[in-house]
Amino acid sequence: MSNRYKLRIEYDGGPFVGWQRQDNGPSVQEAIENALYAFCGERITLTAAGRTDAGVHALGQVAHCDLARTVTPDTLRDAVNAHLRPAPISILSAAPAAPDFHARFDAIRRSYRYMILDRRAPPAVMRGRVWHVPRPLDAAAMHEAAQHLTGRHDFTTFRAAECQARSPVKTLDRLTVRREGECILIEAVARSFLHHQIRSIAGSLKRVGDGKWTPGHIAQILAARDRTACGPVAPPEGLYLMRVDYPEN
Repeated sequence: MSNRYKLRIEYDGGPFVGWQRQDNGPSVQEAIENALYAFCGERITLTAAGRTDAGVHALGQVAHCDLARTVTPDTLRDAVNAHLRPAPISILSAAPAAPDFHARFDAIRRSYRYMILDRRAPPAVMRGRVWHVPRPLDAAAMHEAAQHLTGRHDFTTFRAAECQARSPVKTLDRLTVRREGECILIEAVARSFLHHQIRSIAGSLKRVGDGKWTPGHIAQILAARDRTACGPVAPPEGLYLMRVDYPEN
């Protein structure tokens, strides 16, 4: 009988082709699965709450795995982290999970953050971790525009052409924009998201922030249900999966 564990994971997405194992380069999933194999000698498949794209970061990704052997959560966390070095991936915590726990299907809420650095000077320490925009943006106007997107809508305008979701209709529980020092933080909360939805929204809100669009224009492009009406898709390096919530949370 196997033992199921729930892992909470942090990673810098810069060096990876994304979460999912792929043939065209290193993935976060592959790195952790190889570390698990080095620790326990088992070929294990990790299942994540969400498949982040190339370059996207996570501070609170969640995944589950099944091990034949029984280990303490602390031992599992520390052993896998030891085998992950020097990859920029960290198992923040490991916990026993019910046999039927599913990291993806049991999630009731996912929280993302998109970070824009809007100053003239380019980033040094934050390079690869923010979208650099070399002129000031109006965060208040961006927040006003964002409120047109909360609630249940057809998000076709903000959906990638290759999105595999059955429906473009999603419920966006919360979307806020605020300034924190030299950064603008866009925070989105929903049960689930479409492929490129947040990056598409961020790119469109940036057009409001730089005065090219009015806040009301966001409502118009949403109603258009037309991908060509969307602003440029924001780059992946500004996007973070912050946390995933489950009923027991």
